[in-house]
Amino acid sequence: MTDAAASRQPGDASPGDAFHVFDTTLRDGAQREGINLSVADKLTIARHLDDFGVGFIEGGWPGANPRDTEFFRRAREEIDFRHARLVAFGATRRAGVAAAEDPQVRALVDSRAPVVTIVAKAHDRHVELALRTTLEENLAMVRDTVEHLREQGRRVFVDCEHFFDGYQANPEYAKRVVRTAYEAGADVVVLCDTNGGMLPAQIQAVVRTVHTDTGARLGIHAQDDTGCAVANTLAAVDAGATHVQCTANGYGERVGNANLFSVVAALQLKYGMKVLPEGALREMTRISHAIAEVVNLTPSTHQPYVGVSAFAHKAGLHASAIKVDPDLYQHIDPELVGNRLRMLVSDMAGRASIELKGQELGIDLSGDRELVGRIVERVKERELRGYSYEAADASFELLLREELLRGGAQEGPRSFFTTESWRAIVENRPDGSHANEATVKLWAKGERIVSTAEGNGPVNALDRALRLALERIYPELAQMELVDYKVRILAGTHGTESTTRVLVSTGDGGDEWSTVGVADNVIAASWQALVDAYTYGLLRAGVEPQG
Repeated sequence: MTDAAASRQPGDASPGDAFHVFDTTLRDGAQREGINLSVADKLTIARHLDDFGVGFIEGGWPGANPRDTEFFRRAREEIDFRHARLVAFGATRRAGVAAAEDPQVRALVDSRAPVVTIVAKAHDRHVELALRTTLEENLAMVRDTVEHLREQGRRVFVDCEHFFDGYQANPEYAKRVVRTAYEAGADVVVLCDTNGGMLPAQIQAVVRTVHTDTGARLGIHAQDDTGCAVANTLAAVDAGATHVQCTANGYGERVGNANLFSVVAALQLKYGMKVLPEGALREMTRISHAIAEVVNLTPSTHQPYVGVSAFAHKAGLHASAIKVDPDLYQHIDPELVGNRLRMLVSDMAGRASIELKGQELGIDLSGDRELVGRIVERVKERELRGYSYEAADASFELLLREELLRGGAQEGPRSFFTTESWRAIVENRPDGSHANEATVKLWAKGERIVSTAEGNGPVNALDRALRLALERIYPELAQMELVDYKVRILAGTHGTESTTRVLVSTGDGGDEWSTVGVADNVIAASWQALVDAYTYGLLRAGVEPQG
């Protein structure tokens, strides 16, 4: 054992250092196609990750590009990390150059990050073909770089790139790289499935063997090219790894990395390991979605634990069981990860689905079997015509409230306004441009209102005309805006004669809601969805219907 390895003391780590949750969203995750993070973006994500309670945040490669260098400077000045330690990423020294003289190694020290991760070649062919040096010189590069960084007071992790492929080709050399790094003073040697081609049984067998043969503290870095990154990470933990490298929402090059949120939830809820601060797991869904907003990617609806569909139930059989005990069709309580149970209303719905959905909306339907039966039949009839309520909760709530009024379960006025007529005109001009104009005629609070507006399309013109007509009477509409608009042509007829379904998402600066319209032309379907959107928005704003 070298002096550096012998000097590795418990003081290098905090008391909770027995297991590492290491996030590399800002470095490896940022390599995903479509992600381009500014320094401000990286600082925001770092704050979210620190709030979540990860132990380490890999911020990038200082010296490799000005943006990462600037990030480390600003992170030191602007972020008071409560849980995480900032990590700089780099490489071993170049062949034939002393570590102290290598500019990129010097940049790692200059970043003043308390922890440094260096990537090292563990595959003999990569050493000879990519680095163009000898196997012995590669070992010297690893040893010298780790020892130099340790002398500079840095904690060091070593990422063994292409480790599993290298192990299959030359297991003894791959293990020599691990021993060299650990004996030089690296706190953790991370085995990387860089190409993402391994399967869980392979990962587990190799990690167990390397752990036994080298005595090193091991970590795992898994890419998701076989769809097994999370499973591979957990398999490595089963085999003795105590350091997991992940990215938020699984972002990363090609198909991505091990998903931080899936791995952490599994460790805490399935393995019973306390890897986050108290209460942090309940913030997971919020943080997942917040990071997705920063990187400008729509959150994955079907992502485990944190997706909006992760605890959504559609089948009537499921609903009946959940009504008795939610655990019958859920592997955890969704509130543990900050998510919630959702009942989807569709043509598969039975009475239990409708009752649970009403309960979710704050409406008790359990005592009125006739009402529930009527709602079930109406939903099935409308879905047969093309409506989809599982993606339009707001329209379903309006349908439910309409049935409550019709059956006398509720009293009061039925609507905020009544439509007399509407029309939309598209004018094709000689210069190839188009003019879009819409007129709406409606009644609100006993007043007949006629409103005309132009827009960048017929639907936008209708939207503007409707808002223009109503905002004077209902000023709350000024806070609402259309945030998404989707059109789908439904099967059943051909081409332009087909039925059209429109889904509209509307927001008020805080929440969003979705409404649906179906008709044999896109403008009529859009009008239905718009009317529902503003009707629901006024209801949730606490405005009383006037007639």
